[in-house]
Amino acid sequence: MRRSPETSTDSGRVTSSMPAEMWVIDSFAWFEYFSGTKAGARALPFIESSKGITPTIVIAELSEKYRREKVAFDEDLDFIISRTRVLPLDTRIAEKAGALSHERKRSVKRWGLADSIVLATAREYKAKIVTGDEHFRDLADETIMIK
Repeated sequence: MRRSPETSTDSGRVTSSMPAEMWVIDSFAWFEYFSGTKAGARALPFIESSKGITPTIVIAELSEKYRREKVAFDEDLDFIISRTRVLPLDTRIAEKAGALSHERKRSVKRWGLADSIVLATAREYKAKIVTGDEHFRDLADETIMIK
């Protein structure tokens, strides 16, 4: 995929310590950003803030989507790694995600385990989720909806 023409690469890099205000960038936001859509333009300030977090499950989702669409992922993956802090799934987040998945599947149609991992990561790091995914629509206090 190609980066939006409005996308700047001059912003600061992620530092080793976690900034006070953080944003979990989900796969919806990344895909829109790299596609250069209006929703992607709304995600841009969060992605380029140097305060972004990308859970590894998001990388897995994007990798699958790019392959399905027969698009190279390497350049965009390198960008994600250079612009956000990539967080692996640890046991604390995994356990919280399992509990969230059990709870959310009762009220949100087609809620997935990946959604639970993103939400658990955001809660663990007291971050808001940057997304346009309708599964998160009812979590207004925990999301920045870009679509």
